Amino acid sequence: MGYREILAALADETRRGILQELRRGQRSAGELAEALGVSPQALSYHLAKLKKSELVRETRRGNFIYYEPDLTVLDEALVWLTELRRGESDEAVKANN
Repeated sequence: MGYREILAALADETRRGILQELRRGQRSAGELAEALGVSPQALSYHLAKLKKSELVRETRRGNFIYYEPDLTVLDEALVWLTELRRGESDEAVKANN
């Protein structure tokens, strides 16, 4: 997964809220929707974006799906941001992608 998708996923306030809530432990979709005050449809949309960017993973237990953060993919984005801050050239940044 590229840093662009990760940063795009993190750009949305609702998705950041989902990640904050998941830092407290695994949650079902119903628990997340209730905690964040969003509709199930809206939550499903945001969870799909977070799963696509690999920031969230799911585990099925019985009839329920539980979500948890997987923030290891942030490493790629952090490397890119660090390179950008250091003022490395576009060529150096592209070579690392």
